[in-house]
Formats: sequence, C-alpha cells, structure tokens
Amino acid sequence: MKDKYESPLSSRYASEYMLKLFSMDTRFQTWRKLWVSLAKAQNKLGLPVSIDQVKELEEHIYDIDYDVVSKREKEVRHDVMAHVYAYGQVAPDAAGIIHLGATSCYVTDNADIIIYRDGLKFIRNELLNVLNNLCNFADKYKDLPTLGYTHFQPAQLVTVGKRATLWAQDFLFDIEELDDILSHLKFLGCRGTTGTEASFMDLFEGDENKIDEMNRMIAADFGFEECFIVAGQTYPRKLDSRIINVLSSIGQSAYRMAQDIRLLQHDHQIEEPFEKSQIGSSAMAYKRNPMRSERICSLSRYLISDALNPAMTASVQWLERSLDDSANRRISMPEAFLCADSVLKLCYNVTDGMVVNEKIVEKFTSEYMPFIATENIMMEAVKKGQDRQDVHEIIRQCSVEANEEIKQGRANNLLDLLSQNEKLGLNKEELEKILNPKDYTGRSSSQVDNFIEKVKPLLSDMKAMDGTISL
Repeated sequence: MKDKYESPLSSRYASEYMLKLFSMDTRFQTWRKLWVSLAKAQNKLGLPVSIDQVKELEEHIYDIDYDVVSKREKEVRHDVMAHVYAYGQVAPDAAGIIHLGATSCYVTDNADIIIYRDGLKFIRNELLNVLNNLCNFADKYKDLPTLGYTHFQPAQLVTVGKRATLWAQDFLFDIEELDDILSHLKFLGCRGTTGTEASFMDLFEGDENKIDEMNRMIAADFGFEECFIVAGQTYPRKLDSRIINVLSSIGQSAYRMAQDIRLLQHDHQIEEPFEKSQIGSSAMAYKRNPMRSERICSLSRYLISDALNPAMTASVQWLERSLDDSANRRISMPEAFLCADSVLKLCYNVTDGMVVNEKIVEKFTSEYMPFIATENIMMEAVKKGQDRQDVHEIIRQCSVEANEEIKQGRANNLLDLLSQNEKLGLNKEELEKILNPKDYTGRSSSQVDNFIEKVKPLLSDMKAMDGTISL
C-alpha cells in the first residue's frame, strides 16, 4: 500500500525467496507445524493426544485466518495465544491439546531457528555464486599486469586477476564462518517456562527418557540432530549474535570489493556493468557512476552496524528470560538477512559483468613502469661495475625531476634522464629491456591458480542464481 511505510529492503532490494522466508505466512505456518510435531510426539509417547487430533491439526496448517488472530490478540494482548485460539477455531476437536506443556518460546524460538537456518543456507549459495564469478574473472585476467597500490599510491605491479583473489578470499572466509555456524546449529526443543522441562516431568510422570525422546522427535521433524544442552526459556541469544556477525562480515567483504571497484572505475581501469539505456546522472548525461558498487557500500554499512543489536541483546539476558529482546529481534534479525541477501544480489550482478579496459590498464602500467623498475635498473648498473650507493642517488635525483614533469602534466621522462646520466652507465635501449611488465608481477598468476584449486570443492555445491536486480 502506497500510503504506508514499506521497508526499501522489501520493496527494492531483497530476493523473492528471502521475502517469502521472512513473511508472516512462513512464520505462522511454521508455528502450526511445530504444534503438529509436538502433538505427534506426545501421541507416540503415550500422552492423551489422539492420532485423529494430530491429523486434524495437519489438515489446517495453511488456512490461517489473520482477522481472527488480530481480533483475538487485541483482546488477550498475546500473539501466541491468539494463534492458538485461531488454530483451535479451524481444528475444534484438537483445540484442547494445542500447545500442551509448551511455552510461547516453543513456537517463536524454534521457528526463528528454522527460518534463520534456511536463510543462512540460501545466503551460502549466493556467496558461492559470487565466489565463482570472482574465480572466473581472476582466471581470465591472472596474467594481465596492473599497477598495484599501497596507501592508494602507485606501488609494485600485480595482475588484475590476482587482485580479484583478494576480494574472493574475503568471501571465502565468510563461507567458512557460515559453515561453522550451520554445523553447530541446534534446536531449542520444548523446554518449558524456565528451561527446566518441569511441565513435562509432570506430564510424563518423571520419565526423563520420554522427554528427551520427545525433543529428539520434534528436532528431527525439522532437520536438526541436536537440541541445546541447556537453555532458559529461550534459546541462547549468543546464537543471534553469531549469525549477524557472519552477515556483518559479508557486508565487510562486499564493501571492500565494491569500494575498490569504485576507485578503479574513477580511472576507467575497471567498470561495473552499465545497461544500454541506463542514466548515470540527471544533469550530466555523459556520466557512468558506479551506482551498483555504491549501493553495495551503502547497504553494507547498514548491515555492518546492525551487528550491534544482537550483541547488546545477548549481553543483557536477565537470568532465564527478559522480553526486551523481542521487539528488537523482530526488526534487526529479518532486516539483516534481507540486507545481506540484497548485498549479495548486487555483488553477483557486478561480478558477473565486470569490464576490464585493458588499454587503460596498460596505459597506467606503462606510465609508472620506469619508477617500478628502478630497483632492477640499480642492480643492472651494479652488475656493470657501478657503486650501489652512487647509483641509488642518481636514480633518486632523476626520479624527483621526473615526478615534477608528471606534476606539470607532461610525460614521465625518467628513462631519458637516466640514459643521459653517464655515471649510471646504461643507455636507453638497455633500460627499455628492463621494463617488461610481466617480469614484475611475481607469483601473481600461480597464486590465482592455487586459490582457484583451493575453492573448487566448495563450488561444486553451488546452485545457479538469477542475477537480476532492481535499479
């Protein structure tokens, strides 16, 4: 509706999958699936829950009447009990056993863990697609020399492909951290109001094995092998902090890459994709702004800062439960997932169509080659019998003079100055032989090969994704 606020993450940026995952339908249908699983386990373990009641609940997982829920919540001021009531309206024979022995966090927290797990898996695939694009790009340009920068000042040569592996490695770190979280992700189960399972000690007449079996059965229904060893009323909020920390880390990786692309696009060395009819500026029709990379940086900045929310929440969990996490988590957790998804969609699009202007890259490389080669020039002069310290001073003085020429808008004349200095003992032809850029990229090419070989097993898990984005 146009007359009400709508998050830009949902209206402009995030994928359909992530919007569906964090929708009300998914959340509340998952609640009902959890109630079904609880009733099914209780039936099998001998509690007064009939198979017909379980079947009736199963038949009404998806027909949620939100008007009934809304009206009931206004009366009772409790969202979970409003949904219990609405579920009982469509499954009247099972109404009396819905939520038996459980507390609200049975559905709210377990549903969150399920949704976060599925969101992380989706984001993992997006990461793999970005990593694959960067590996393809790195492989294509692994031998193309380019000017390296330290402190954003010209430094020794690297290759275009080697630089891309620096971006790719950051994303690789994120995948490794995400995999660690997924491999240790546990279910809350049905633990009661303070995590002691006291209500089930009563229902199962002190049979702890049945309580454990009930939780194992419910966890298995949703693809989990383990429950947390101990819990309060909620699952440990440290989990939220771990999850958003890895999403924040993805934002850091994306920001670093996009910022580098923005710097390189300033000189037209590398450019992000630009549509045929795309407008770069409303006033300056000639412009080709790196708008997607800028958007990556903008969204990533939000994502990075969002990591503070679960950190503060995890640190102020009073004893067995405090409700001051609820409103914050409703906003910060979904928005972090939507934002990470949005960032990775953009990263995929940019890395899938990144353009290298090789002639510009060669121009910058050639312009600075005389400076880059000065150490090799010094070694060559020493080989011919010159004093190393004298040669160093000659090169220093000539370099200062050449820099002044460049600052006046004129060409780099360092080779001319050096060849004219008789004390150096090298003519221009000898100097030019030292200036082959490919002799100055070190192990750049083999480092690209080694990196790609390292990540190949990971990429075998990748499923194709649609790189379409909203401009």
